[in-house]
This record gives sequence, structure tokens and C-alpha cells, in this order.
Amino acid sequence: MKKEVKQKRTFDPKESIGRAKAVRISSAKWRLESEGHEYVWTSRLDRVGIIRAGIPYASIEVISKRINIPVKEFLHVFGLPQTTYNKKRREKSLLNGRDSEIILLLTELVDFGIEVFNNEEEKFQRWMKKQNISLGGNSPESLLDSTTGIQEVKNCLNRIEYGNLA
Repeated sequence: MKKEVKQKRTFDPKESIGRAKAVRISSAKWRLESEGHEYVWTSRLDRVGIIRAGIPYASIEVISKRINIPVKEFLHVFGLPQTTYNKKRREKSLLNGRDSEIILLLTELVDFGIEVFNNEEEKFQRWMKKQNISLGGNSPESLLDSTTGIQEVKNCLNRIEYGNLA
């Protein structure tokens, strides 16, 4: 009977980096188009760069359409009066860091939610409006005015995806 001798492989950093790049490329990629600009990010650090640069006020309309909430109602998330929004949008102004972050987080949330509901946008949009026990009886859309609320909605979607109480 022959004994098989296992050869010890040496660590190859180039191979490891190659695998890591492949994973990163295949990982989630988010995209937001507004005012003729495309904002793409694949990681939190990419998101930070976009947040620091700011995104246009018009992106509020883009995300409100994706969630199916009229812009007029959606402006409460940002504490903006309609007239200020209209003026800033006309001037092609950029949102501040907090508001830019909310838009990007909502983009990620909507993409994840639609994926959880098997790419049925209307089903996801209906779910966003219904009261949910696991969200303390609140509707998911009522929690979108803070990063904590957005994270709680994302957690709820995660529980749905894995078949837990949601």
C-alpha cells in the first residue's frame, strides 16, 4: 500500500488577490441615474465617496418613483418643503451628505426588496405600504426617514428571504 504524500502549497498572494477581485466583481452592484449622471457603487467605501461628492436633488424623484410614493409625500423624509425642493432641483443643486446617504441606502433597499419579492416590483411596493408586526406595527415606508429605520426594513426583508417572521 502506497502512502500518498500531500504537498504543501505555498501561499501565493497574487492568487489570493485574484480570487478577492473576482468575488468583488461578482458582488452586488448598485446604480442610480439622475440628471444625466450615473452613480455606481459596489462597496460601502464606494458609497462614502459618492456621499461626500453629493448627488442631485432630482434623485429624490427617482427614488420616490421606485418606491411608489409621490414626491410631495416623500419630501418629509428629508424635511424639505416642496418650494425649496423645486428651487434646488431647478438650480441643479446637490443634496447634503445625510440626504445623499439616505438616497443611496434607499436604492440598495429597493434593489434588495425587489430581489426578495422575486423581481415583482408591485408586490414589493404593496408590502412597503402595509403595517408589519415585526416593525412594531409600522409600515416599512414610514421608517424610511432614518438610517436606523432603513436598516430595520432591510432586516425585515432579510427575514422574509430566509422564511422567518416578517
